[in-house]
Amino acid sequence: MRVDGSAHPVVVVGGGQAGLAMSHCLTRLGVGHVVLERGRVGESWRSRRWDSFCLVTPNWQCDLPGHPYAGGDPGGFMVREEIVAYLEDYAASFAPPVRERVTATRLTAVEGGFAVATDRGVLTAGQVVVATGPYQTPVVPRLAERLTVPSLHSDAYRAPGDLPGGPVLVVGSGQSGCQIAEDLFLAGRTVHLAVGTAPRVARRYRGRDVVEWLDLMGHYDRPITEFDDPDAVRARANHYVTGRDGGRDIDLRAFALRGMRLHGRLTGITGGRFEFADDLEANLDHADAVSEGVKDSVDAYIASNGIAAPVEERYVPVWRPPAGTSAVRADEIGSVVWCTGFRRDHSWIRVPVFDGTGYPAHTRGVTRWPGLYFLGLPWQHTWGSGRIVGVGRDAEHLAGHIATHLAGRAPSASGYHVHPELLGT
Repeated sequence: MRVDGSAHPVVVVGGGQAGLAMSHCLTRLGVGHVVLERGRVGESWRSRRWDSFCLVTPNWQCDLPGHPYAGGDPGGFMVREEIVAYLEDYAASFAPPVRERVTATRLTAVEGGFAVATDRGVLTAGQVVVATGPYQTPVVPRLAERLTVPSLHSDAYRAPGDLPGGPVLVVGSGQSGCQIAEDLFLAGRTVHLAVGTAPRVARRYRGRDVVEWLDLMGHYDRPITEFDDPDAVRARANHYVTGRDGGRDIDLRAFALRGMRLHGRLTGITGGRFEFADDLEANLDHADAVSEGVKDSVDAYIASNGIAAPVEERYVPVWRPPAGTSAVRADEIGSVVWCTGFRRDHSWIRVPVFDGTGYPAHTRGVTRWPGLYFLGLPWQHTWGSGRIVGVGRDAEHLAGHIATHLAGRAPSASGYHVHPELLGT
């Protein structure tokens, strides 16, 4: 079955918040287009988040073009089902031309535009927006092959009760790792957490959510071009914090006092043991230092702007780890959750727009290949680009480029010529 054999002025690949924002902006400009989504609208939020998942940024930051948050809890944090409902309501508000359950398998440049091969046929387009996000392929280290117990990536984790009995080892302390470790721990599971170098941030400070302070200070609007090393900025781990139960800090030291077993980075599985590096204290100190540094910035902003804000005592570490490496016998662990991140998979895109690392070379989403764009990448333009708060601004920017490009070419449907040899998958 073919989805559509005719040409489209624009094809948008991805029906999450980025793809929907793009569709809204194109609809507003009267630009014909189609959106391809491999599952349902907002599929990643539906099927790739655990049951207790919630946003770590306040609801008021959910501000897609034409669809600001309108609920009764702007300072709260939407849970998974509410996020899906928000996106569904958004789609219902302007009826985007979405083709659900259609997977793009190959993108090639052809005379007059692009050919988008899918599992339902081939579409041709004058322009293409790749809005598939940055988290395509789960990363699991090769040492997982040595495991004799069940393991899964955070991408597949849903609930504590789905894991086999016994203690759980969570590997990685970024946002997913810390939140999943907390989810398991609050469910009464014995949790071992291999702690890496991810930073943390306080949930609230001096009377406001820290996200609100950062927003007031312009952090979400600072363009990537202002940094000396954009690649290093894009590679930074997100700060761990949670919106669970109304929002709070994630203090791993406090969890340790309550019985969570903290270790340094996992270095190997040898001799029937999980072995960890002697860097737990350094990693905890680093996370705390980043959090306190953010507070320093808030203090300076308050002082320089004469803002009345309550004074708050600074954080004092409540627990210190013992020195030295640590190890846990493999037979003491019942399962492992790998919170070890994702890598991009743009192998289906056969257009030469990537740099030596495989990152799409672009300027605010506009690539060097006329008519090909990216949307929704972390730090695509600002810190907010990969989040609901900032993706709309980038979509509006790209919509302007698309409309200008279309007006300059204004090709007819018959103007697209597809080379059959380029359509293989």
